[in-house]
Amino acid sequence: MTFRQLQRRFLLYMVVVVIALWVLVPLALIALAAFTPRLELYQWPRPVLPSGFSTATMSFFLRSYGTLTSLRNSALVALLTLGMTLAVGAPAGYAVARYVFRGREAFRIGILMTRMFPTSLLAIPLIVTFIRWQLYDTLIGVAFIHTAMALPFAVLITSGIFSGVPKELEEAAMTLGCSRLGAFVRVALPLALPGLAAAAMFTFVISWNEVFASAILTVRNRTLPAQVLTSLEVAPLDFRFAGGFFMIIPALIFMALARRYLFQMWGGAISER
Repeated sequence: MTFRQLQRRFLLYMVVVVIALWVLVPLALIALAAFTPRLELYQWPRPVLPSGFSTATMSFFLRSYGTLTSLRNSALVALLTLGMTLAVGAPAGYAVARYVFRGREAFRIGILMTRMFPTSLLAIPLIVTFIRWQLYDTLIGVAFIHTAMALPFAVLITSGIFSGVPKELEEAAMTLGCSRLGAFVRVALPLALPGLAAAAMFTFVISWNEVFASAILTVRNRTLPAQVLTSLEVAPLDFRFAGGFFMIIPALIFMALARRYLFQMWGGAISER
């Protein structure tokens, strides 16, 4: 290995380390603060490492009014969003990858253009429309908005994955008696599981962390981010740290469960090279 290759590898490793620290250090600080004794949080200067770990902060957060209810609402909305996004996004991604039709490239650009408009510009029309449709302050209404936010990513990810699945495998399945739908379900879909896992991960994280639409479209059925947001002005410091840590944990668990599919996808891409 030459000196230039060693230098490039060293720079690559340094960039990876910096990005990892950029992501992990805030998570570690929030986790430490969430389990720091409440009196130490208000000390100045506050030590980075607490003298001991306490669950009083997390217990205070969990016993707060509306926390467990909003946690259940967030889980239900995320699962509904996940189901609807994959049910619509996977066939749409397959159609974009497999079929050549007029306006296909414009369709791809149109999918990205839906993310150009911030939700704040659509706040009043969304509220009026949801009130007319009797979807205001309902979990299914919030799930519809989250599905609209996650669909562009799901379609683009799944279309790229389906493009990597050899078309000859589906044609061979159809020559053996499978229909187009049967070849999709039995051949293309199992091979695209890593991509579907990636789309599911992005969808879950988007739905779990989304706060603006949940805050403006709900009053009594708030999700956890909306509940924490509405309590920030009057909440003490320990409540804020506990809320931030509690919102991070489910997304990390979901990504840990889906990582083996992501490793399969990356490993397949590397092996093809």
